[in-house]
Amino acid sequence: MGFFDFVKDAGKALGFGDDDADNAAKLKEELDSHGLGTDNVTIEIEGDKAVIKGEVEDQSIFEKAMVAVGNTLGISQVEASELNVASGGSEPVFITVEKGDTLWALSERAYGKGKGNEYNRIFEANTPMLSHPDKIYPGQVLRIPSLDE
Repeated sequence: MGFFDFVKDAGKALGFGDDDADNAAKLKEELDSHGLGTDNVTIEIEGDKAVIKGEVEDQSIFEKAMVAVGNTLGISQVEASELNVASGGSEPVFITVEKGDTLWALSERAYGKGKGNEYNRIFEANTPMLSHPDKIYPGQVLRIPSLDE
């Protein structure tokens, strides 16, 4: 599970400067603030790429960490080839929010026509990074859980 692309000019502003080590510390602090279980994770910044290493307990934490880090202003790519999932894992599924999208529309795009009512599944899969189902923005990348998750 290697590289994931994000929109560099979209996301939460953390006040990045020119010091990659300082930016990495800010990003790690932001990641840990979500209480996902990322204590054994380290982050390095290489320009506009975040490199995440360590281990997380399960696939959902892996995917939420990708979303939390990638949806940061100034980050265009997240490398997670050295982030291990203790309980094994599968290839994550992400979707990028486009102008005019709603979680209902994203749910239909991801799960198929007539499945818009599964939007809450996407919202729950992206909390605590999302605070409300109506607060999504173009360029934001969201994790899409499987229907049997």
